[in-house]
Amino acid sequence: MSDERLQKILAQWGIASRRQAEQMMIAGRVRVNGQVVNLGQKANPDIDLIEVDGVPVKATERPASVYLLLHKPPGVVSTCSDPRARSKVLDLLPPKLRSGQGIHPVGRLDADSTGALLLTNDGKLTFCLTHPRHSISKTYQVWVQGHPPEPILEAWRQGIVLAGRKTMPAQVEVLERTRNETMLSVILSEGRNRQIRRTAEQLGYPVLGLHRTAIGSIQLQPPSEPILPVGCFRPLTNSEIIFLWSLVNLTSTNVPVNIRKHSL
Repeated sequence: MSDERLQKILAQWGIASRRQAEQMMIAGRVRVNGQVVNLGQKANPDIDLIEVDGVPVKATERPASVYLLLHKPPGVVSTCSDPRARSKVLDLLPPKLRSGQGIHPVGRLDADSTGALLLTNDGKLTFCLTHPRHSISKTYQVWVQGHPPEPILEAWRQGIVLAGRKTMPAQVEVLERTRNETMLSVILSEGRNRQIRRTAEQLGYPVLGLHRTAIGSIQLQPPSEPILPVGCFRPLTNSEIIFLWSLVNLTSTNVPVNIRKHSL
């Protein structure tokens, strides 16, 4: 095996996502042959001793690939660690999956938001799914204050300028109106920070609640099946995993022949 960037190696082995691996390297937690590495440094796992937090890691000890869908409750942050000691999505997993498996969230949901969140230890897939060049649709139920008229909804659909850059077109439809609130269906193909909340606020109809129901065709409530309970998770099906790979323009030859899923 030839030399490769360490963040790529750690991601491929399921230690962390590429971004998390870079943070670990910056923090001095990664060593190669006894020396603290620099960001961007390369190594050959066949001949070099790679350590994370003083523990040697080997490709042969790579954990089985894990692909999960979690129904995130409110008040839980979509990170692996939190300096404010808030509840994290990994806390919702059984002990055998919380550590030593490299499992991490793919993207984020705000702490106050709920719904579908992917978790995996497949760093390569995480990198691809979160890269800006890939447009992966996400479906939300959004409760806003008041009753936005059609011109406001059309402006949302066409895109508005946030932080000097126009948002991509979105699908926005009214699902229900009550006396003081409106429930919308919003489908986005991009994921800027707090995009729905910022858009609704700028249009004058602040978000009261935000719930993600689907990521692409992966749904919290698949057709003819019960909804995944709040705070619970399930393994993705093989077809759902292959769907994710297809979203990032990887052909079937790139998909593992036998997708190994952790025994849950």
